[in-house]
Amino acid sequence: HVQLVESGGGSVQAGGSLRLSCEASSYTNNDPTKYCFGSFRQVPGKQREVVARIDSRGGRPVYAESVEGRATISKATDKISVNLEIDSLKPEDSGMYYCAADGPFDYCQRVEAGSYSYWGPGTQVTVS
Repeated sequence: HVQLVESGGGSVQAGGSLRLSCEASSYTNNDPTKYCFGSFRQVPGKQREVVARIDSRGGRPVYAESVEGRATISKATDKISVNLEIDSLKPEDSGMYYCAADGPFDYCQRVEAGSYSYWGPGTQVTVS
C-alpha cells in the first residue's frame, strides 16, 4: 500500500513562489515511471479540484486554468515523487493541497480525483 507524504506548504506572500513536494513510501514497485500523480486543492465548502497532473512517464502535464502559466509539475527520475511549483502566487491559490497517485502500471494517467488510489494527508497553503 503506497503512502504519500507532502511537504512545502505554509504561509506565503502574494507574488511569491511555492514548491510542494510529495514522496511515496511503502511501495512494492520502485520504478518511478509506473506511477502517475495529481495535485489537488480544496477550500472549505468546495469540492477538491485538480491543480495539475502528470502521467507516469513524466510527460503530458496538465494544469488548471487558474494556474496555467504559473505552475510546473514534475516527477523525479530516481524516486517515486512529484514536485509542484507555483509562481506569482495569489490569495485564491490558498487551500489545502493534496497529492494523489496511482500505480504501478506500465502507463498511468488519471484525471478525476476518484480515479487515484493513493492520497497524502494534505498540506495547507495560505497566500496573503
